[in-house]
Amino acid sequence: MSLTFRKLHPVFVGEASPIELRAVHDEETLAKIRAGMDEFAVLVFRNQSVADAEQLAFAQRLDGQLHQGTGSRVITKNRLGNEALADISNLGQDGEIMQADDRRRQYGLGNRLWHTDASFRDPAGRYSMLHAKVVPPVSADTEFADMRAAYDSLPAETKALIEGLRTHHSIAHSRQILGFEFSQHEQEQLKGAIHPLVRTIPRSGRRSLYLASHQSHIVDWPIPEGRLLLRDLTEHATQRENVYCHEWRVGDLVIWDNRATMHRARPFDDSKYRRELRRVTTLDIPEPALVAAAGS
Repeated sequence: MSLTFRKLHPVFVGEASPIELRAVHDEETLAKIRAGMDEFAVLVFRNQSVADAEQLAFAQRLDGQLHQGTGSRVITKNRLGNEALADISNLGQDGEIMQADDRRRQYGLGNRLWHTDASFRDPAGRYSMLHAKVVPPVSADTEFADMRAAYDSLPAETKALIEGLRTHHSIAHSRQILGFEFSQHEQEQLKGAIHPLVRTIPRSGRRSLYLASHQSHIVDWPIPEGRLLLRDLTEHATQRENVYCHEWRVGDLVIWDNRATMHRARPFDDSKYRRELRRVTTLDIPEPALVAAAGS
């Protein structure tokens, strides 16, 4: 049966027809998934029984090179033993639920802010793939916002104002918003990166806002004015008509395009219930076919 997608939200998000991603090796199906990403920006795949190694291998087949760790490795060792596999859980090194004052838990609370993965790196993140291993019996959802729809609905004068602007992203900034403190050594390893405020998605050609709680300022703007503009844009982008809430089931594997979306975790009683997911993020580097086309 050919792979198809059912729209889950008026402006984005598609749910895939039954498919076993760990068995997908043919280029035709991989191309359909990429095309689905270009159209929907978020794809939901149900009932995926993938081991960690299979998730890593699929991500490489779909989109090439993987990010080797994010800011969290500055403050803690990866419990899973592989820097390309992010541990999205409330579990400590011993596999037990972390205490409320655990430093890794406090750092992870930043995931409840609207963000894009690895925007504080260069290259940044392109696709993120999150697989649900253990899901609480209470709501522990993830929300996604469509940054393409957000850009499309901006007034013309705002589009003109933000064209060509660049912003600095730092994961230290997003954590410090919540009062997290870094040592001087940690701070020196989290310098951040600069990216455009408006991006064009290469294959689809759609324009998109590139926002995140990691944004510390607009380059060459006074910091207060820049932060006020970024706040206004985030409020605009996360209006309910642009937001999809994903209610996790065990076995869900959700892929999203960080160039075209923001996301955030929603709170739950993480002192009582286990929640364990694995995330892989690919590098946002130019695709060879697109580079060749641009140079022809």
